[in-house]
Amino acid sequence: MYTQLTSKGVNVPYGFAITASFYWKFIKANALDKNLSEIFKNLDPKNLQSVRAVGKAAREKIATGIFPEELKKELFSAYEKLSQKYNVENTDVAVRTSGVAEDNPDASFAGQFETYLNITGTENILKAVKDCFVSFFTDRAIVYREQVKIDHLSVALSVGVQKMVRSDLGTSGVMFSCETESGFGEIVLINASYGLGENVVKGRVDPDQFYVFETTLKKGFKPILEKRLGSKLVKLTYTNNPKKPTRDIITTKKERDNFCISDEDVLSLAKWSMIVEEHYKKSMDMEWAKDGKTNELFIVQARPETVQSKKNLNVLEEYKLSESAKKTLLVEGLSVGSKIGQGVSKIIMSVKDIEKFKEGEVLVTDMTDPDWVPAMKIAKAIVTNRGGRTCHAAIVGRELGVPTVVGAINGTKKIKTGKEITVSCAGGEQGRVYEGIVPFEIKKTDISNLPKTKTKILMNVGEPSNAFNLSFIPNDGVGLAREEFIIANEIKVHPNALINYKKLSPALKKKIDALTLGYEDKDQFYVDKLAEGIGMIGSAFYPKPVIVRFSDFKTNEYRSLIGGEMYEPEEENPMIGFRGASRYYHPSFKDAFILECKAMKKVREEFGLDNVIPMVPFCRTLDEGKKVVEILAQNGLKQGENGLKIYVMCEVPSNVILAEKFLEIFDGFSIGSNDLTQLALGLDRDNSNLSSIGNEKDEAVKELIEEAITVCQNNNKYIGICGQGPSDFPDFAQFLVERGIESISLNPDSVLKTKIAIAETERKLNLSANNK
Repeated sequence: MYTQLTSKGVNVPYGFAITASFYWKFIKANALDKNLSEIFKNLDPKNLQSVRAVGKAAREKIATGIFPEELKKELFSAYEKLSQKYNVENTDVAVRTSGVAEDNPDASFAGQFETYLNITGTENILKAVKDCFVSFFTDRAIVYREQVKIDHLSVALSVGVQKMVRSDLGTSGVMFSCETESGFGEIVLINASYGLGENVVKGRVDPDQFYVFETTLKKGFKPILEKRLGSKLVKLTYTNNPKKPTRDIITTKKERDNFCISDEDVLSLAKWSMIVEEHYKKSMDMEWAKDGKTNELFIVQARPETVQSKKNLNVLEEYKLSESAKKTLLVEGLSVGSKIGQGVSKIIMSVKDIEKFKEGEVLVTDMTDPDWVPAMKIAKAIVTNRGGRTCHAAIVGRELGVPTVVGAINGTKKIKTGKEITVSCAGGEQGRVYEGIVPFEIKKTDISNLPKTKTKILMNVGEPSNAFNLSFIPNDGVGLAREEFIIANEIKVHPNALINYKKLSPALKKKIDALTLGYEDKDQFYVDKLAEGIGMIGSAFYPKPVIVRFSDFKTNEYRSLIGGEMYEPEEENPMIGFRGASRYYHPSFKDAFILECKAMKKVREEFGLDNVIPMVPFCRTLDEGKKVVEILAQNGLKQGENGLKIYVMCEVPSNVILAEKFLEIFDGFSIGSNDLTQLALGLDRDNSNLSSIGNEKDEAVKELIEEAITVCQNNNKYIGICGQGPSDFPDFAQFLVERGIESISLNPDSVLKTKIAIAETERKLNLSANNK
């Protein structure tokens, strides 16, 4: 990277490499090749005790080796030149092992060998290099080579000696040039924490997390799609003791409660990630550091990403827990992968005890480092108290294909050894551990030969953390993205409680403070989190259209948010109460709606996601429609500017009766068949006693839908449907296609089967037309 990428603006610390040839000279000069050959004759890779005995013997033998004078001279000379470059007698360096087989494009288990930080002086460097050679035969490295079928004695390692970046006074972390759980290639994932980077890599801290969208970053926008605050409890710093050159110290409350790097740093790192990825022509796993003295950023290491790059994109694999089964949640954290694992839990707090771990158990521990790999390899699932998406447990769990939940706070206390548990990573970003064996199914679908359809097949998407995975299902975009999921799951606070924060009781403020760490401005918290959620969905499907419905909570749903009871009335029938467009201009909610407008503006103008189309729900009258469009324009969302279209839900009978006039205000209709059915037939759709009376297939409802489609077609306006009907009733979907609807938005689990049915309907319509 230093020779090829510094000219492109990527900062890489200077240093020198100890080659594989150097390693072999050391081995042969001490006749270690013959000794190791004898030692490895005793290896039984399936027996953990055998692995430990062989590894111990090999390490002890390597440690007896003596460097020939020729090699010492070369090493000391290179170190002297490096020190001279920085005008010091003995500069501080990082001594990093790089296995010839560790970082190849097909296998790249993190941390197989050792890295030594803050090393100074020739003798200390000589010791660190030998320690790197010794680490070539750690138990985890032996198990790893056995797994990928690499001969232990025919491969070598090299060692990089690199000028230290003073991130002990600054920050550091890990970065991937793809979304690690889905393999979505246009995302940069950055983890960051204070101090030297080893704590992030080994999962000793819960780091800050950032997502950046590459596509619009290239166009000059600032698309930081997620900023998630980590606890960052400790940081690794220098000591003055050459025998123990680093130590952990506790971070301050101010450090913990704020992001450790700026937005500018996040965007700079993301740009470098794209340069590194372009250079190597593949997704990359990188380590970075920021010097606390100079405030300069550096890329200190890069290796190929090896999990998602091997993914078969023609086969969709979906794990799904039984919805009807009883579930008792024990603990939750960040999910790694999308699988589900089950087994008997085994809590092991020290790597010294991993021999007690049996194949098929679920490993529950505080955190892992490379020494844990032998146990991780035979685990049904892994749960750790600490760590982020780029920690050791996450990277190795991902590589092994083992369901892993990291950052499950107090997992080792809430889960008991010897109990059957289910570890689910199938629910998006949150990984969950349940008591007992919860039934689940695995669905595999070959999508390589799906038929194409004239009717656009869109998806309904609620949870942003699922968006990247869902984007791999064949689709033409998103017909309904619901803000309610973001507000309920990420924000959790009524917007008016944030707007009126200063007037709240101390108890309520305390609740809100816990959710809004890093935000003095509580309004901005709402705007940012809403924009991030919308942005995740918008980027996952970019440049396809993503229709985002403004909030459509009913009063009872708003009351369930923190502070909601202060601002929401109790209604007898919230379904036809104070909801949708009626709220947006009302004095009691207008300021809250303006926050939604600001979030939408941020998504389109700061993130550059001009594929996001706002949609107004439950608009009862023409006057309401005009008032809402005016408020949008007053807050930077003017219809027609920068290609902005504004759609309206067609879900109130008045929308159909006055369709021509509504389409003078809005750019298109999306039929909300659930509410249209409710209001056309006079049914409360929350009342189970009325559920058998009628549904979307009722003749009255179908006549309203047909009329809406005809009017939109006659006025050259968009017409789609995003209600539940087409997902539930294939014959209803067929009706829509026959009437010429432009798009049908479906629940993700019904996209494939409905697409096939629609293709068949279109085929029959074409045959019929040709016969005429």
